[in-house]
Amino acid sequence: MSDTSRAAPPIAGVALPQPRKSGGKPLFDALSERRSSREFRPDGLDARTLSELLWAAFGVNREHGFRTAPSAHDWREIDIYLALPDALYVYDPGAHALAPVIAQDLRAATGLQDFVATAPLNLVYVADFARVDSQDRAEQRFYAAADAGLIAQNVYLFCASEGLATVVRGLIDRPTLAMAMRLRPEQRVILAQTVGRPV
Repeated sequence: MSDTSRAAPPIAGVALPQPRKSGGKPLFDALSERRSSREFRPDGLDARTLSELLWAAFGVNREHGFRTAPSAHDWREIDIYLALPDALYVYDPGAHALAPVIAQDLRAATGLQDFVATAPLNLVYVADFARVDSQDRAEQRFYAAADAGLIAQNVYLFCASEGLATVVRGLIDRPTLAMAMRLRPEQRVILAQTVGRPV
């Protein structure tokens, strides 16, 4: 058998359904119900929920590609990667689609807690410093951390509104995860966030 015939089939991109952009719980209700949870049912999220989650996180909400979360200097340096059971994807906000990265289950690599390996979805917030016009590394990291935190809070509020469980995580072996994700040297893992249905 040749090496080519043993190679895994390439993974395809995923077009997401159009997100609902109205409704949900009132803001103060969502804020009242916002919490961190580390227990998740293993069943995955349906395509519509995933679509609306990603749009709420950092989707395009108006002209010129502006987003649902602010970004320092409009760098838009944060990419959202999705570690799913079948593969690793990256969210393309302009196309509102998932672009394939690796046909491999990397969920266990996204954090040091046991639950990340079996949770249905782990988001990984990655800063691409190639998009940043500052040469000050401290400034780059400060703004990237702030921008990732704003996206994570959008995810928290969406989950509170939709009855989902989530927790943002900083306990990550970043060098190992970056290697597994095949990130470029100018990319850096900032945070991860687990999402799923509550137990």
